[in-house]
Amino acid sequence: MGESLRNEISEYITSQYASSPEYLWAKYPNYAVFRHMGNKKWFAVIMDIPYNKLNISKEGVTDILNVKVSPLMAGSLELNEGILPAYHMKKGAWVSILLDGSVDKEQIKALIAMSYELTDNKKKR
Repeated sequence: MGESLRNEISEYITSQYASSPEYLWAKYPNYAVFRHMGNKKWFAVIMDIPYNKLNISKEGVTDILNVKVSPLMAGSLELNEGILPAYHMKKGAWVSILLDGSVDKEQIKALIAMSYELTDNKKKR
């Protein structure tokens, strides 16, 4: 399920937000960054990570999606199955979502939308 969900989410981001995946690191060829067209800020990152780096006692590797979230929501989101403190990003401001089917696709899409909004250029007051 992971690979097909990874592809589905990647295609969704590309079509919904006009952001194609960027593969920035030769050492990590499966890490895909999605950026805003205007400000070039990241709003989503898809990675394949060994379970043990996520503090999950399972063998192998899983796909995850990192998104920025409201710091007020991060802790409560992490109470949900499949949502973890961010891997390799600022904890409390980002979360990692397992792309293994444990998180509903509509919730994943809502979190992508939140991340997109939070990383957009702030309007001047």
